[in-house]
Parts: sequence; C-alpha cells; structure tokens
Amino acid sequence: MDKINLLIMFGGVSPEHEVSLSSAYSVLTNIDKEKYNITRVGITKDGKWLLFEGDDSHIKSGEWSLYSNKSAILSPCRDRRLYVIEDGAIVEQKNIDVIFPVMHGSFSEDGTLQGLFELSGIPFVGPGCLSSAVSMDKAMTKLILKNYGIPQAKGLLISKRELYDSYPQIAKVALLFSYPVFVKPSAGGSSIGASKVNDESELLPALKAAFEVCDRVLLEEYINGREIEVAVMGNSNPVSSVCGEIKPGSDFYDYDTKYINDTATLHIPAELSEETSQKIRLMATKIYNALNCKGLARVDFFVDGDTVRFNEINTIPGFTDISMFPKLFIHSGVAYSSLIDRLIDLALE
Repeated sequence: MDKINLLIMFGGVSPEHEVSLSSAYSVLTNIDKEKYNITRVGITKDGKWLLFEGDDSHIKSGEWSLYSNKSAILSPCRDRRLYVIEDGAIVEQKNIDVIFPVMHGSFSEDGTLQGLFELSGIPFVGPGCLSSAVSMDKAMTKLILKNYGIPQAKGLLISKRELYDSYPQIAKVALLFSYPVFVKPSAGGSSIGASKVNDESELLPALKAAFEVCDRVLLEEYINGREIEVAVMGNSNPVSSVCGEIKPGSDFYDYDTKYINDTATLHIPAELSEETSQKIRLMATKIYNALNCKGLARVDFFVDGDTVRFNEINTIPGFTDISMFPKLFIHSGVAYSSLIDRLIDLALE
C-alpha cells in the first residue's frame, strides 16, 4: 500500500507552546515511519508557519525554528495542498492526506485551526470546529452539559467589565461558595492562569491573573475530591479507557506541577470500586457524545466517594511521555504507535 501523506503540526501562539513541542516529539518518536510520508510544520510563538526538515531533537529542545528557513501555507482551497515558500516564491507543493495537529490551547485546539482544516477539506485528528470551540470554553461546556444533567461544580462567569463594575457582588458570590474557591480562565488549558483562592485578599489578584489569559473568567466552588481522568477515542461509537488518578503532590494540579516540578504521581488504574469506575467511564462517553466529539478527548472528573462531578474536557490532550491520555490507553492494551495509527484512521474515516 502507498504511504499516507501525513502533516504533523506543532507549536503555536498559545501559552502551551512548549507542551506542544514535547507532545510532538513524543508522537514523532513513537510513530511507525514505514506507514507515513511525514511533513512537519511548526508555528512559532509569533505565528509564523515554518516547514521543519531538521532532527526531531530540535523540536524537543525548542530550537527547531532556528533550522527552518522555508514558510508553509495550508491552502483553504480544496486541493489538499501545503505550499512551501522560500524567498517569496512557491518552491514545492505537498499533497496532504491527513493532518495531526499536536497542538494545545488557544489558536490550536479551540476551533480556529479546525475551521481552516474544514475549509481545506483535509481530514484531521480530533473533534471538528464547533466541538473544539465549545469544549475549549469551560463556561460554554458547563452550560451545554447542564442540559444533559451532568453534575458539576457551581460557577460564576465574569467578564472584565463586570470585574470592575461589580467586584463587591463577585466577592459576595465567592463567600457564598465558601473559601477556598477556584479562579480559572474560561478558555485556556494546562491550568495556566488558574488559582486556588483561600480568602478574599487573594481573590482580586487571582482574577486579574486569569484575565491576562482570557477575557472571560470562571469563579468556581472548590471541590475537595480526587482527580480522575478518562481517555475517550472514537467517532460514532467511542470507547473509554480505564480510569486514572492524578495525585498532584501540591496545592492543586497547576502548570508547574504538570510539566516542571516532579511532584505529581499517576495511578493507573485508579483505585475505585468497579461500580464507580463504570459510572465515570459511562459519563465520559456521554459527555463526549453530547459535545459531538470525534477522534479523541480526555475527560476529567472530581470524585468524592460515590459522588462524581465533571471538571473539564480536553480535545487535544497532551501526548508527552508523562501525559495521561496515551498512558491510559497503553494500560488498556493499545501500544503508543497503534494509538497514533488508530487516531489517524479515525480522521480518515
């Protein structure tokens, strides 16, 4: 059989740029290169699209852009081509069969890239434009899932204008939730800009920090529960992995705990009763279907005894060597390279 022409994209202008580099390096290390003609395109932090033809180790180190002198433009016309540009002239046209955007956060998994892919007509790994946009925005996700009866934390959505016009009322709501409370950007990932607020003196600084990431911020009640995650994969008949538990080893599972400090531990499978585990897995697929996801997602929960509450969904979860999504399916019997193959098959399907 002919090899599949695969475009792997990484980087991006989001605060999760470095996480994307680690994810892409992990995918490129594990992919079966006998099956694919791989084209690699990186997006710099200032939004330049560059063809990368160097060693994968430069992606991991973050130096990849130093070895790229050709621009790349994905055509929105349905000719399935990537145009390579050097010195202002098109020097190559690459036909692309499928795209794997190994990218996280804003302008990556929030529907913006997915909209371009849909215009181009090229199949791609992960949910479509609408599902990606809705899933990226925590407030929109909560609103939709509330109609499906999915239990979740109480929350208040705040705009920048409301922050300064109505701060006393916001502080009252926080008091009603009772401290500690969580403050997080409505559209953001990897817990960037998120804070656990222990009293009112910490509230305003936490809100301001969150508004640096997003112009809409969620104030949520604190749930003192175990952090349980489930990987989901599929199109019309999605399957869920075993449940995994994250024990942060810190106040909460923030960006530093995820990617910098070595304090978090992963427990796969999570120590749960069979009944609770099955309840979580069924809820994960229900959420996945409610948001019309395709390909993959990771669904996160808070669990306190038999009480299960939805936390958030990630439509392009991390693929680093410490990321929960691949680890959960590996434990469920799917090898990393087979997992990549399956995701690409689902995109082509």
